[in-house]
Amino acid sequence: MPLLQRLRADHAPALLAFERENRAYFAAHIPDRGDDYFAHFDERHRALLDEQETGTILFHLVVGDGGEVLGRINLIDVEGGSADLGYRIAERSAGQGLATAGVREVCALAAREYGLSSLRAAATVDNAASQAVLVRTGFTPVGDTELNGRPAIRFVRDLRDLA
Repeated sequence: MPLLQRLRADHAPALLAFERENRAYFAAHIPDRGDDYFAHFDERHRALLDEQETGTILFHLVVGDGGEVLGRINLIDVEGGSADLGYRIAERSAGQGLATAGVREVCALAAREYGLSSLRAAATVDNAASQAVLVRTGFTPVGDTELNGRPAIRFVRDLRDLA
């Protein structure tokens, strides 16, 4: 049974493997992280952990029984009781409900542990699967936007019902 875990230093090898294995899959939906991301992964990982300590970002991993990373679910720009939600699930784990379960769990953590009252998210108009995850987890579409230069839909989730 996959578990949601807060990002830690010892996750680095499994997280790097996840990002490498799914690079082409992710790049089909969102901009590629670029070669520099992989070349300097260890330094970047340490810097993200340091930033996470400030509370302005909160990184979570969906971890399988063998310690492998199956997905990431992040809260960024945490401020004023709100944050932006982002997530990505491994290609081999897509369609198994991991994104929905993970987003639900992060919403509950955001409300109960982090004291947030709302989350924002966006999904490109051609990413029906991501839109469906957001709707299933209580997000409401609120308008149009751009996501990495592509047409997208903005969503909001009121978390007060979870507190």
